[in-house]
Amino acid sequence: MPTETVTSELRTLVPGEKGLDVPLAGRHAYFNYYWLRDADPASIDPETRERVFDITSIPGGPRARSARLDDESLVIDWAGESHVSRLPLAYLRAFAEAGRRPDPAALEQRRWHADALGSFARFRQADIEASDAVRLAFARALVTDGIAFVDAMEDSDESLTRLAGQLGEVTPTADGRYFDVRLEIAPTNLAFTARALELHTDLPSEEAAPGVQFLHCRANTVTGGRNLIVDGAAVAEALRAEDPAAFELLSGYQLPFFRRHDRLDYRAHQRVIELDRDGRVTGLTVSQHLQDDMDLPQSLLDDYYPALCRLISMLGQERFVNRFRPTAGTCVVFDNHRVVHGREAFEASSGVRHLRGCYVDRGALRSTCRTLG
Repeated sequence: MPTETVTSELRTLVPGEKGLDVPLAGRHAYFNYYWLRDADPASIDPETRERVFDITSIPGGPRARSARLDDESLVIDWAGESHVSRLPLAYLRAFAEAGRRPDPAALEQRRWHADALGSFARFRQADIEASDAVRLAFARALVTDGIAFVDAMEDSDESLTRLAGQLGEVTPTADGRYFDVRLEIAPTNLAFTARALELHTDLPSEEAAPGVQFLHCRANTVTGGRNLIVDGAAVAEALRAEDPAAFELLSGYQLPFFRRHDRLDYRAHQRVIELDRDGRVTGLTVSQHLQDDMDLPQSLLDDYYPALCRLISMLGQERFVNRFRPTAGTCVVFDNHRVVHGREAFEASSGVRHLRGCYVDRGALRSTCRTLG
């Protein structure tokens, strides 16, 4: 059907073949007709906030009969339909600038190195539970720094359950919804011994490795056993600057991980360096004690193995490592895909060491940022 323009002084737009050039704050931005038709607020159910319009119902696809700017809106009269769309220019400007829907949870990450402990946010559990503003600050700290500490927690299972619930539902793993880190006679995990734990991220053997980790210290009277934490994203960025070829290998190929016991056999492939769609580092997946036999081509391993060894060695360098002693009544909460953690050995007979943990999905964390922000 031929298109026509409607005169409305200088605010009339000339429809293009596949989309519109829209003047926005001194510049022109191009929008595809399919995108504009789908973006119509009338296409979204006001109660469920889900899309109710079927873009495939338009034979040949959407085309504009006419378009104009009117009262801070883009108004489109669609050809072949008895429908007029009105899209806010503020929304179009924001999308044109970012190339995507604005996201309150897309906070800039702060990279940190050694001696960063004093800069991490600390909260009281009661304050998080009593105030949405404090709960939002807690969630934002976990996005920007990847870690936060929560003090004044009760010595009870329920205390951890309530705290995790401030971000979302507890994510079950092969160990269930909760786990206890303490000495066991027949341990199924190195964490349940008094040995040192190498720097690692948890459960890479699961198809979707858990997101935000909670470790509530219930008791700690042993000698030794300091926790180690490293900003894996900062280390990965340092590797990118110092050895770009190694960075490309670790971000470009997946490694096999496993976890096997009498009643379970978990296997998954993960990339060691995680990147978002803009190429920014979002975290690491690394665990030598759960790394399975490499199934990459042997010729590729000639370069891949040295790259992996270099990254693991960098994780342990003093310029990156922070150490702290878990204190009863405090919970350390961190992004398991970003904060690489470990533990120094301790003397098993010197006292009691008990940490109770669980996980919440990273999507739940960002949802909290969006709904409260």
